[in-house]
Amino acid sequence: MAHLGWLAAALTLGLASAAPAVPETPGTTAAEQPQSETLGLDIIQNHRMTVPVTIGRGGPYRFIVDTGSERTVISREVAGQLGLGPGRPVRMHSMTEVSRVETAVVPTLQVGRRIVSNIHAPTIAEATLGADGLLGVDSLVSQRVDLDFRSNEMRVTPSRQREARWTGDTIVVTGRSRFGRLILVDASFDGERVWVIVDTGSQISIANEALRRRLARRGRLGPTSPVQVVSVTGGTLMVDYGVARRVRIGGIEILDLPVGFGDVEPFRKLELLQRPAILLGMDALQLFERVSLDFATREVRLQLPEG
Repeated sequence: MAHLGWLAAALTLGLASAAPAVPETPGTTAAEQPQSETLGLDIIQNHRMTVPVTIGRGGPYRFIVDTGSERTVISREVAGQLGLGPGRPVRMHSMTEVSRVETAVVPTLQVGRRIVSNIHAPTIAEATLGADGLLGVDSLVSQRVDLDFRSNEMRVTPSRQREARWTGDTIVVTGRSRFGRLILVDASFDGERVWVIVDTGSQISIANEALRRRLARRGRLGPTSPVQVVSVTGGTLMVDYGVARRVRIGGIEILDLPVGFGDVEPFRKLELLQRPAILLGMDALQLFERVSLDFATREVRLQLPEG
C-alpha cells in the first residue's frame, strides 16, 4: 500500500468551485480525431488548471479543465466579445444550487487539434467563473486526459490508442459511469467504503452528509469548523471542514487530507445523498506527479511522486 501525505501549507476557500452542468441535448460532434497531442497546462489560483482554447478564429482563451462538468461553459465576456448568438436556456447544477442559465452557441471550439462543433455553452460571469470558461467532458468524449503536474502539461489522446508505459509507482483504478460521470468504487474514507468522483474543477475535496453521519456513529469523525463555499453561479453554502485521516483509492492512501462535509448539488444530481461519497478535488490530485482519466474505459491512472 502506497501512502501519500498532505503537503499544502494553506488552502484558500470561498472562491469559485467547479460546477457540473446538466446537458439538455448532446449536440456536439468531433470534427477531428488527433492521434495524440500535448498542451501547455497553467496552474492558476486555488489549484485549478487552464489550457488554451480557440473559439472560431478567436483566442487563445484560458479554460479550466473540469472533469466534474458535463458541459463546457463560457464566460459572458468572451461570448460578448465574439458576438456569439444565444442558445437554449438550461438548468445548471452548480456546487451550491440549481439555476436557470442562458447559453451561447459556440460554432467551433478547438483544443489543440481537436475540434468540437455546435456547443450550447452556459454563460457565466468571468468574475465568478475565475477564467474564460470551463472545458467539460462534452469536449473530451472518447478521449484520455493525462495531467502531468511535474511538467505542467496536459496530453489529450483518443481512448482507442494504447497508452504509453508509465515509469515509477503507478496505480490503475477502474471505475464505473453514473450519469456520464466517472465514479471510483474501490475506495474508503477512514475505514468506511465510499464512492469517489474525480473533479479537477473543484479546488477542495467535499464529502456528503451520509458519510459524515456514518463516521459520527462509529466515533471516527474528528473536529470540524464551518467554512463558506462560493460556486461559479455566485451561490454560497456553508460546509463543515475537517480532516480525513486516511483516504484509500485502490492501492494508494492519502493521509490527513482536508475535506469539507456537505450535501452539495453534485451529490443530488448523481443521486448520492444516501450512499457515502466524496468529490476528490485538486487539493488531492496535485499530490500526484501524473493523473490520467480515460472516459471511454473508465480507468484512472495515478502516479506517485518520486520518493
